[in-house]
Order: sequence, then structure tokens, then C-alpha cells
Amino acid sequence: AAGINRLSLGVQSFQDALLDRIGRIHSGLEARRAFDMAREAGFDNINLDLMFGLPGQTEKTFLLDLQTAVRLGPEHISWYQLTIEPNTRFAANPPPQPTDDVLAEWTEQGAQWLERHGYERYEVSAYATAGRQCVHNLNYWQFGDYLGIGAGAHSKITLADEQRVLRLRKTKRPGSYLQKKEKTAAQWTVETPDLIFEFMLNAMRLKAGVEASLFTRHTGLPINVIAPVMQDLMNQSLVTGWPERIELTAHGFNHLNAILEFFLPDALAKKQAQVPVQWLDAGR
Repeated sequence: AAGINRLSLGVQSFQDALLDRIGRIHSGLEARRAFDMAREAGFDNINLDLMFGLPGQTEKTFLLDLQTAVRLGPEHISWYQLTIEPNTRFAANPPPQPTDDVLAEWTEQGAQWLERHGYERYEVSAYATAGRQCVHNLNYWQFGDYLGIGAGAHSKITLADEQRVLRLRKTKRPGSYLQKKEKTAAQWTVETPDLIFEFMLNAMRLKAGVEASLFTRHTGLPINVIAPVMQDLMNQSLVTGWPERIELTAHGFNHLNAILEFFLPDALAKKQAQVPVQWLDAGR
């Protein structure tokens, strides 16, 4: 397989009515056939992407998708809530969706159901059988570097000697990408406030968290730039293991979005104004 040892299929749902509502052109049967073909081709490490909170979805139908997926037996399931993106058909004409309370209940029910059937939740939306966590995504969530190849691909590169993190984006349209000699359409340095938020946004998605030392290693910033907020969260039992670890408690994990707001640039600046912070001289 030319060195490719993992395959991810964007199924989203096995139910034709739901697929039609979100504009997908495949059917549930085609999704199941694609999985079978991948097995026949020799792939023994397959992920299935599924969504919930779809227009018209009910408690019965969202559980049906998980049941169908588990019967197929993939090594990994990515199960995430539908997000309405800007400049899309749904953004222009938002469909009716389940309430936030219903979605929270489904999240808990689905997570428990998957774990009872052998899929451990190791990240907000990621569930894996034993030893089959996604290596690429673990690197991504730990704020590691990666290279994007192909039209529209993104890369993240840490320039340790220059003490900065660089992001790059390739030309988006395939035709233009093939025609241009220079494939990179844009590159930029991640500024310090955004760097802090991006690290926390990724690291806090991991259920087991990360070693606190990883923050300095992957950002070039001292750990004390986040210490005031982390200590506040520790006092509220929303994180555990601080200052050795950056890890949410079970209660904190259920309120991830609210916690991340404390690390947004404006919120963090207000907190830092209250507590003196020793910054690295990184030219930022």
C-alpha cells in the first residue's frame, strides 16, 4: 500500500435520509462496501468518521449509527458533533438541530456505549481499540510539527533556532496547485498570544492530558505564562496534576469549551495584568 498503513473513511452516517440532509453523495450501503473493500485490500487499521447532531437525527438514529459502525469492527472511530461552518449552505439557512442539553446527553450516552464495546475515549472526539490511537493526531494534539502535502494542505514547523513557530498553507485549488512551481500560497509566524491558545486548544482535548514541560518544549515560552489561569482551574477542580501536568478532570473535560476561553488572548492578557509574568526574550 505504498507505505500507507491506516485508512480513514468519512462515513458521517449510515442512514441515507441523514446523508441526504447534509449533502453527502454516498449511501449507507456504499459506506459499508467501502469498509469491506478496505479490509479485502489488506488494511488492518481503519477509522470511521461519524457525526451526530444532524438535522432530523433522534436518539434512536444516532445510536443506530454507532451500532452499525461497531458491527463493522473498525480499529478507531471519530465521533463528533456537526459544526455549522461559515460560507456554507447551512450557515445561510441553518437547519433545525437538537438542543445543547440534548447534544450533551447524547455525547455522554454515546461515549459510554462505545467504551462498553471496547472503544476507549482518549480525545474529545476519538475512540480507539487497544493500542490503535491515531499516531498522527496524537502528535497534532501535543502540538508537534507536521508537513502537509497536496492542494490546500497545511503545515506546522517549529524553528527552534529562531524561537518561532511557522505555519504554511499550500495553494488551495488542485488545478492551480499543479500548474504553479511554488506550491506554498501563504506562510506566517504564530504570534505569542495565539501560540498559547493553540497549544492549550490541542493539549486539553486529550483525556490523559500532557506533561507540563511539553508547553515550553513546543512553544518556546516559560510555563509561568499560563500558571495563573492553571492555578485558578486547579482550585476549582477543573484540572488535575498541575504544575507537573496539563490535564482536565472528568468534570473539566465536560466543560472544555468554557475552560479554553480563559486562554483566549484577551482573557489571558487580563489575567497576566493581575499577576507579573516573566516572558522569554523570544523576539515576539
